[in-house]
Amino acid sequence: MTTTPDASPNAPTPRTPTSATSTSSTRSAPNAPAPRTATSTVSTPPGTAAVPVQRRALPPVEQIRPGLWSVPVPLPVRRPAYMFVYVFETAVGPYLVDAGWDHDEAFAALEAGLATIGTSVAQVRGILVTHAHPDHYGLAHRVRAASGAWIALHRLEAAALHHSEMIRDAELAAMLVDAGAPDDVTAELLARDPLPIATVRPPDLLISDGDRLDVPGWSLHALWTPGHTPGHLCFWESEQRLLVSGDHVLPATIISTPLPSPTNPDPLGDHLRSLSRLRGLGADLVLPAHDHRITDLDQRLLELEACHRARMTELVEGLRAGVGTVWELASLVSWHRPFTELRAIAMQIAVQDTLSYLAALAATGIATVEDATPTRWRLVT
Repeated sequence: MTTTPDASPNAPTPRTPTSATSTSSTRSAPNAPAPRTATSTVSTPPGTAAVPVQRRALPPVEQIRPGLWSVPVPLPVRRPAYMFVYVFETAVGPYLVDAGWDHDEAFAALEAGLATIGTSVAQVRGILVTHAHPDHYGLAHRVRAASGAWIALHRLEAAALHHSEMIRDAELAAMLVDAGAPDDVTAELLARDPLPIATVRPPDLLISDGDRLDVPGWSLHALWTPGHTPGHLCFWESEQRLLVSGDHVLPATIISTPLPSPTNPDPLGDHLRSLSRLRGLGADLVLPAHDHRITDLDQRLLELEACHRARMTELVEGLRAGVGTVWELASLVSWHRPFTELRAIAMQIAVQDTLSYLAALAATGIATVEDATPTRWRLVT
């Protein structure tokens, strides 16, 4: 769930999913409570500090299509303040796409949202998870405990569950030192309170690209869209031309990618190729996990690609001018606000994303890194 607001409104023939079997208009629900803004303290797992959060008003529960609903669920962070759980009604009970963060306020909101629709957590039959970040996967196991529902996840996400989605202190410190960040910035970022993340458990079913999902009455297929995470999935409803995009395509946010690693050397390149896969899909409506729904998928794909390409061009120009450290290069990129004005997690993400952009340039033979402390990047001559 690491995101950066879109810097500008300015990548890329889809493949038809292969068949496999996996282990309009909207309206508010008639009984939806009025939106409210409140300050709350998030209930967290034992041994972790409570997180006070100033809440924005949640949007209402909405019917997107007959039998398909969006339920907003609050998050223990200021931005994004909530995510959407999508509820597919069937003759045997509801199926969810994503579940929310594992804390009491989120579970209560999910319970209330399902009650508004006329169902309950206990009736949930299955949970399809776009990726294993805690705002999507966290509550799935509490729902399973209350209902017996199965949980399904891409195999690469399942394989990485033992890794925290948040960068650990040692990894963060190493990244910042390697980037050439000032000592006071490193100390400030390491001093912040961690977010509460409950212990994660494995899914019941593993999803592969192209699988048709067992959701009665719906024609849902899995589209593997790595980038934001290695095993990120979108879900394509082929009969109604609906795409549930998770965090892969958001309407007002440039999504971040993980730190490059030996097992995941070019996450930004993966993300761009996954965006390209969706071009020409013909979606009538895109249902993202955050923000508002998207009515023109191809236009949004062009905007996202243009933003990423522009940032890489800025880095190439910096390298050509002799700028070499990640910290210096990050200051040349057009983020949602000037680099020097970024604070805390936003600055960390900017450094992390700069590394991803540089790794993408290295993967295409444009740039290379020299072994030093801090490391220095240069153009390939």
